[in-house]
Formats: sequence, C-alpha cells, structure tokens
Amino acid sequence: MKMVSPSLLSADFGNLQRDIEMLNASECDWLHVDVMDGLFVPNISFGQPIVKHIKKHAQKPLDVHLMIMDPGRYVQDFRDAGADILTVHYETCTHLDRTLHAIHDAGMKGGVVLNPSSPVALLEDIV
Repeated sequence: MKMVSPSLLSADFGNLQRDIEMLNASECDWLHVDVMDGLFVPNISFGQPIVKHIKKHAQKPLDVHLMIMDPGRYVQDFRDAGADILTVHYETCTHLDRTLHAIHDAGMKGGVVLNPSSPVALLEDIV
C-alpha cells in the first residue's frame, strides 16, 4: 500500500490556505506537518497555533511529526490543535512506551521515527 503525505514545509507560507486547498483536491492521503523546536534539530518550524490554523482548512488527516525534545509533554496540545497522527522520535523519549500510550489514549494514531544513524533494533521492545 502506497501513501502520499506531502510536507507543508514546502508550502508557500504567504498562501498557506491556497496550498492546503490544492492538496485537499489532490490524491494525497495525509498532510505532513514537521514540528521542529530548534533543540533536537537546528531549525524551528510550526507549533500548535499553526497546526490549529492548518486543521481549519485541511480535509485530509494531519500527520504531525514532532522533532522536538520531550514530545510527551505536548501530546494533548497537538491533539487539541488538530493532529490525527502523531509521530515522535525514539531519541527524544525517555519513556517511549508511555508517550505512545498517551498518543493512543488521546485518540490519535501514533508512530515512532528514528534518526538515520539509529539502528532499527532499538524498536524491538516497542514492536
């Protein structure tokens, strides 16, 4: 099964609503939202207010990828902002199992992301 989830980091921020509407009319499955905090990764991007704005216009599920430190603190905030799917990095979760349970308990689909240098075997206990 192939799925397409275009990243909104590629959108024209001056015309975000227009680009979301274009994606709504497309055959993509989800809208991908990269959230970066400037700590775990060097860049800073969207936060909850922008996710909430995106959700007002999106007709597709929001796939929110948290590239932030201690993402478990923000599970409910991103759910309240409109995330349908929340993915977190193994490298940023002290208790990954608790974070995944919190995501599911909040009614979202959850996923785990690994940095390219992290071995997949790290996920053995989670899988």
